[in-house]
Amino acid sequence: MNFFLETLKVIVLLVYYLLESLVFLVVPARKKNVSGEIVLITGAGSGIGRLLAVKFASLGATVVLWDINQEGLKCTVGLVKETGAGRVHSYVCDCSKRQDIYRVADQVKKEVGDVSILINNAGIVVGKRFLDSPDSLVEKTMEVNTMAHFWTYKAFLPAMIAANHGHLVSIASCAGLCGTSQASDYCASKFAAVGFAESIDIEMRSLRKTGVKTTIVCPYVINTGMFDGVKSKWPRMIANLDPEYVAERIVSAVRQNQEVLLMPRIAYLLPFLKSFLPVKALVLLLEYFGLDDMMNTFKGRPKKE
Repeated sequence: MNFFLETLKVIVLLVYYLLESLVFLVVPARKKNVSGEIVLITGAGSGIGRLLAVKFASLGATVVLWDINQEGLKCTVGLVKETGAGRVHSYVCDCSKRQDIYRVADQVKKEVGDVSILINNAGIVVGKRFLDSPDSLVEKTMEVNTMAHFWTYKAFLPAMIAANHGHLVSIASCAGLCGTSQASDYCASKFAAVGFAESIDIEMRSLRKTGVKTTIVCPYVINTGMFDGVKSKWPRMIANLDPEYVAERIVSAVRQNQEVLLMPRIAYLLPFLKSFLPVKALVLLLEYFGLDDMMNTFKGRPKKE
């Protein structure tokens, strides 16, 4: 009897959750108020991190900016102050070093307070073939793109759990859903970031800490300079993403407690196709869309940046 009742309950809830998701596709969920929240953004000295800082500050949040580039931080702070809303604090932090993360995290907790929205945005890309990638850069890619998430969660998650309130945002990549050539370390780091965020989300649910939300963001190439030189084979179908659009979508996803955000929308087909297509068929599609060798034209940001 218990087996029957539990199975019936699962079936009913599955149907309910599916219908709920369909409704939210037509009628978006109500956006939560982030005014007064303390939002920490890593990699805030440029690109998406800078845009997110400005957008969250304009909504009345206190933004805490981390970056290894002090000049970049100063520029972001200036842009945030121009909004005239929210407060801004900046810290130079090397997200490839665990002890630096813990040290600066302690400063933030003492000087600003408990972080309630954590956005792991800092990332690097090497863009070389596997055997041409220096060991030191492979290690740094994993440290910044993956391991930093472990240390920031350890630093700020306890307070979120204690209050049963918070939001963990992982800026991953479509490269965390499907491998591509000349990005083995980058893909590995993003696959790991996605898996880590999913695991922590399940852990929070098992602990009944439903007030601690998770958003995993997997965008295609964004025109921030990080992937300069990479161009879509069919730009009308899969175009490089506008940074302003991406930042706006991320803020909306956080405010609506959206668990997963893939950009562009066609990217939602990728996990589905991988689940049943033969490998040769999947590779054929990757070749057709030019995703198998998209890094061949990779240049990246100029070294002076």
